[in-house]
Amino acid sequence: MNDPLRRLKSQPWKPLFLVALGTIALAKGIDYLLVFLMVSIPNLQQNLNLILSPPLGILVPLATGVGVGVLGVYICDRFQSQIFLNAGSLWALVACLGIIFALAGLIPLPSFFARLSYPTFLGMMVGVFWKGRYYWR
Repeated sequence: MNDPLRRLKSQPWKPLFLVALGTIALAKGIDYLLVFLMVSIPNLQQNLNLILSPPLGILVPLATGVGVGVLGVYICDRFQSQIFLNAGSLWALVACLGIIFALAGLIPLPSFFARLSYPTFLGMMVGVFWKGRYYWR
């Protein structure tokens, strides 16, 4: 009998979690840098408030998610010897990014762009499969 969970069990989970950890750490680092710059530069605060207000504010979480997904696949490309990318491993990368993003959200630090929400998660899926379209087959 064929094991339906065989593909799930055979994914390189440890390297994918390490890639997700590095990706989210880099995204959160950029976010904290923006928070620091926003506090120290008043003109930047006005510009970020303009970007975060509607109608552009609705697209910011989606764009952030796309950027995190693209960054995750880009970092996976650098670990090519450990991770064989295909459609299954791209889905596993999305799951790892979501789990690490949710765990990073438990840290009580200020965050403007890198917050896990439904649009961010959808953007993350779009970014992973947009950058990883060469690995679908």
